[in-house]
Amino acid sequence: TESKYHRHGGNLKTRSTELGSAVAGSPLTTVLPASTTVKKSIVLSSESRKELAKQAKVTKEERRAQIDGRHRYLISRLADGIDLSEQQVEETIISDDKFQLIEQFFAPSGLKKLLFFYQDVLQQKLNASRSDESTNSLPQKKLFITMGSTEDFTGTCAFFLRTSDEVITASNVSQEVDFGMLDCTNGNILQGLEFFLSQIMIPALKSQQNWGAVKEGLKNSQIQEFLYAVHKFVGTLSSSRQNIEDKIQLTKVDIDIYVRNLQNPSDYITAG
Repeated sequence: TESKYHRHGGNLKTRSTELGSAVAGSPLTTVLPASTTVKKSIVLSSESRKELAKQAKVTKEERRAQIDGRHRYLISRLADGIDLSEQQVEETIISDDKFQLIEQFFAPSGLKKLLFFYQDVLQQKLNASRSDESTNSLPQKKLFITMGSTEDFTGTCAFFLRTSDEVITASNVSQEVDFGMLDCTNGNILQGLEFFLSQIMIPALKSQQNWGAVKEGLKNSQIQEFLYAVHKFVGTLSSSRQNIEDKIQLTKVDIDIYVRNLQNPSDYITAG
């Protein structure tokens, strides 16, 4: 308790806080040691985590029941491209909080693209060996759905692109959806894009037989100009990447052979 003195009506009075008497007089009030309070909060936190885990399990099973041939097509492409099992990919997808983007991608006139990142993500790991149950952040490879604008891109991007506004069904998903990957490990986005264009897209374009209304195909001057522009763009990417990576290096020279016999200032002037 804390005593405070107040002068009221000419008399010096003492007023004590009523915490002590309130605690003593109330049978429902208990003063808990600090350690007991901490343990109680940990128990409550544990119960909350169990409830969240229970809700997450129910949501996962509901999503698992929705999986059909369309989802199976996406899962198989991701498993092949990222070297994960189809079961691992399925568990990742139904656990993702952006699962609804897949349904939006399948819908008529839906999302034009569906992106997945596979890269190191900091995971919270409980440190059970310590009394305070602290957590450590450890990098771990993770596959997750993304819009592509909120997370840093430092690994591999797997993408699906729609070729029309038709509704995506189990029977047309292989014709209406294109799949591709960008490997930008360690954040080397320019290198990943350069490789994708030079090693995948340009060879595919050169082997293209049907150019729609352009009957001449590769012999058409506009097609040739287009391919030249793509080649030029890839060259620009390569040169930009090399400049960023400080690839311009001066040749190392052994100067000992030049200064070995220099004895006085006139020798240095002559050498210069």
